[in-house]
Amino acid sequence: MAIAASLTTRVMIPTSISLSSTTPRLFSKTLKPSTLSSCSSSSSSSLFSLRFKSPFKLPKFTTSATPSPISATISVGSTLPDSTLSYFDPAGELQTTTVSDLTKGKKAILFAVPGAFTPTCSQKHLPGFVEKSSELRAKGIDTIACISVNDAFVMRAWKEDLKIGDEVLLLSDGNGEFTRKIGVELDLSDKPVGLGVRSRRYAMLVDDGVVKVLNLEEGGAFTFSSAEDMLNAL
Repeated sequence: MAIAASLTTRVMIPTSISLSSTTPRLFSKTLKPSTLSSCSSSSSSSLFSLRFKSPFKLPKFTTSATPSPISATISVGSTLPDSTLSYFDPAGELQTTTVSDLTKGKKAILFAVPGAFTPTCSQKHLPGFVEKSSELRAKGIDTIACISVNDAFVMRAWKEDLKIGDEVLLLSDGNGEFTRKIGVELDLSDKPVGLGVRSRRYAMLVDDGVVKVLNLEEGGAFTFSSAEDMLNAL
């Protein structure tokens, strides 16, 4: 706490003032002739500038904040750690795949969303990759996969709700294993909808298991991880 040395207050005082015994103690001690003579005034105004010692300790405030850097365990040039992900095939059978299977000897785009059925993910992020899937494949992309820290049943329901075919593979990182390995956890435990720990939004281009482009968003923001951004990077 910082102690203010002095405090300047502007007070409306009548042009004629009587300092009687009923004057509040603060002013009976402060409004002395010597004090009043130092006040600035004009003949056309009764507004005085009064300077007096504050008997209070004022808190010291700061408005500056240090932003959290956007960082992850991986970066451009990193080899992706292997991890197992799950999904339902067109026949309704639960299947598993690995990051290695998705990327080894291939060019892949992996993108992540904070949660299935959430507004930005459902209205913009995932549909954008579905819409641009043909253009991405025409530029040499073999695999397009969406990853979320949701269970495989939720991912299947989300796929059916959005009427997505085989344009994009929807993968469950249900326990957040892959998300933790690459260091992109997003803690939403304080949110009332109960999302818990999810993945930050990102899109990455991976060539034979090596990260070539990594567009990692701040939290769940959606500014440069779209399908259009990845097309521009190819």
